[in-house]
Amino acid sequence: MRRSASPLSLVLLGLGVFLLVLAPMLVWYVTPRAAVNPVDIDVTAVYRGQGSYFDVEATETVHDRPVTVTQRVRGDVGDSDGDRAVWDVVTTVDTQKSLPAADPHDALDFSTARWVTDRRTNRPAHCCREQPYHEGEAYLKFPFDVQKRPYRWWDSQLGSTVTLAYRGTERIRGYRGYVFTGTVPPTRIGTRQVPGALVGRPGAAQVFAEEWYSNHGIKLVVDQATGRVLYARLGPRQTLRAPGATKDAVVLLDVRRLSHTPDTQRFAVDKAKADGARLRAVGRTVPIAATAAGFVLAVVGGVLVVRGRGRPADER
Repeated sequence: MRRSASPLSLVLLGLGVFLLVLAPMLVWYVTPRAAVNPVDIDVTAVYRGQGSYFDVEATETVHDRPVTVTQRVRGDVGDSDGDRAVWDVVTTVDTQKSLPAADPHDALDFSTARWVTDRRTNRPAHCCREQPYHEGEAYLKFPFDVQKRPYRWWDSQLGSTVTLAYRGTERIRGYRGYVFTGTVPPTRIGTRQVPGALVGRPGAAQVFAEEWYSNHGIKLVVDQATGRVLYARLGPRQTLRAPGATKDAVVLLDVRRLSHTPDTQRFAVDKAKADGARLRAVGRTVPIAATAAGFVLAVVGGVLVVRGRGRPADER
């Protein structure tokens, strides 16, 4: 008679098979479901720079003044679901006079928006009272698993996408990210009714001046795993021109280097490290360890099973 395999050998074999099955499931099933845009986000990003802006009280453009842009993003959990993330965005542009502001409407500029994206691809999902309608692949963040290629970034002031080129890597607070850059040439974005004298038409009480926008330079440093923006530097310029004119008459805002503050950078890097570590654990570290351990346990358990069944029951 031959004896049956020992319980230990069967346990080792079963555990090894389980780990070998678990590894690909983590990669192909769990990871794609973990790499999704959150719905409960509550993040504030602050930009600061020195530049020019139109002072309404002085009715003239003042120069070399501090400018602060604050952007708060809050997720609407009720309107979001498993496929779509709904984020409400409030952006204020403040001068030294309006900070700290009790009412954001006292700021130099104040705007609200609602962004709806596919939680997995980061592409726009046009629904849920989206405002404004937007396109592109990136805005508040990039997609997960960022590639070394150009991306279409939505510029809210332009009202269109800007192609950002990949420019290598850079470390932000010691953490490496992908660099993307681009510019926006002077572009007409609309009209605004203003006194004619403001744009060099003193004979007209009111005119519909042309609004023009450009960007001296856009630089974004992005975490490769999560798509989180680690650092942003913008160079917005907004002006008014008389109808049909080819030259700017009034500078509304002109900041060549409007950059994330150190606190904003620190928060972004810390979040990218934590989220990236979780994604790497689920998609790489644990599967590799499970495969190696599963293979060893399956081999050891299989050998013990074969040996156990191959010996006579009365063998000592």
